[in-house]
Amino acid sequence: MKILVAVKRVIDYNVKVRIKPDHSAVDLTNIKMSMNPFCEIAVEEAIRLKEKGVVSEIIVASIGSKACQETLRTALALGADRAIQVEAEDALDSLSVAKLLSKIVKEEGTDLVIMGKQAIDSDNNQTGQMLAALLDAPQATFASEVAIEGGEAIVTREVDGGLQTLAVKLPAVITTDLRLNEPRFAKLPDIMKAKRKPLDVKTPEDLGVEIKSTLEIVSVTPPPERSGGVKVGSVSELVDKLKNEAKVIA
Repeated sequence: MKILVAVKRVIDYNVKVRIKPDHSAVDLTNIKMSMNPFCEIAVEEAIRLKEKGVVSEIIVASIGSKACQETLRTALALGADRAIQVEAEDALDSLSVAKLLSKIVKEEGTDLVIMGKQAIDSDNNQTGQMLAALLDAPQATFASEVAIEGGEAIVTREVDGGLQTLAVKLPAVITTDLRLNEPRFAKLPDIMKAKRKPLDVKTPEDLGVEIKSTLEIVSVTPPPERSGGVKVGSVSELVDKLKNEAKVIA
């Protein structure tokens, strides 16, 4: 079974994000970038399925500038077999990304797509669902457990009040939640081997996709600064502050 894993290069989650002075975008100057954490989980799950003998080949794909090849090499070092970079702008909207991924899926004839439920930079949580719609394939989002049995993916997902288990026929699209697994670290020998693994570069024109965003970022602003806390001497004082200062209770 052939599996496609979509990965995205984002600002490292340990880095404090800076906003450009004109509020037009996030400032990426000299900032550490890494693989989106949800995508790391997707790569790890694909590797585990291969280790179980379920998957024969893992293809990783990323859409963006040449810099995203670094993210693809990381996935190759972790255990993916080959990679595809679609050379495009780094900030494409979700629909454009889904269209490009759908073309790759059709060209490669993959049986399953696993991807993060969202990227931590845009937090859109859209691409997996859009990809499933474009492929007319079943989807199982926010997976916390995945098993492949008899041509189906058995996916457990967390919902309000408990767990929901779905069976979706392959080919399908699965998006990963944080509780699915704990990603491994790449070993130095595997990092060296990853440099020799195949990495193809394609363009949207190669895939027959016209990139045209319908979204415009009007302004980007940081969250308001949090004020310091205060100590109270009694429950009645706490209630008074919540009622008359914070005004969160009546």
